[in-house]
Amino acid sequence: MSPHLTPRHARHAAAAVLAAVAAVALTACQEGKTNGAGDPSAAASQGAGSGNASGGTAGSSQGTGGAGSGQPTAARSAASADNSSDRCTAASMRLRLGAPDAGAGNIRYPLVFTNSGKQTCTLRGFPGVSLLARDAQTIGKPATREQGAGGPVRLAPGASAHAVLHTINEGLKGSGCWKSADLVQAYPPGSKEAMTAHTSGLRVCGDEFSVTAVAPGTSG
Repeated sequence: MSPHLTPRHARHAAAAVLAAVAAVALTACQEGKTNGAGDPSAAASQGAGSGNASGGTAGSSQGTGGAGSGQPTAARSAASADNSSDRCTAASMRLRLGAPDAGAGNIRYPLVFTNSGKQTCTLRGFPGVSLLARDAQTIGKPATREQGAGGPVRLAPGASAHAVLHTINEGLKGSGCWKSADLVQAYPPGSKEAMTAHTSGLRVCGDEFSVTAVAPGTSG
């Protein structure tokens, strides 16, 4: 036997159904706002994450490819290691290239380091040397080492030491000549900073380019 609803019971049942429908709709709306792309806080969070990742990648790329990447040059690697506390640094010296000395097909240039600081310092071993064009582009390869390492050279303020750059005359070997350099770049032994000196006409031929260890004085 089917039950009969009174008008009062029918009104109560309809109100309960409407309340349930409204609750379901409200829950769905709230979930949509929380998880949907239209939520401003969610969009800001996603945007910040993407921006940080992109900025980090761009920064890494610039650091790798920029002029300040801090990668060591071949010339710096060619310099003798020296961690002594009294070593001469690039900041406390001047650099110049002396006049060439030619003879028997060989050409030698004194590369002179002068202590311009106020304290006595020491040079030990080989500088790292390369040649540069006017636009600072490297010419050829860094100088190779010639002869022995020698001993330490103590430099009082104003005193000088020198290394000798060596190449040969054009035509002695069939490999030709490099283009003439505008600058000589040198890393003193143990130094991470380079020094430069102007040159006019220094040209390496036959791929013969070497440097001796430092010795006292301004020439051999």
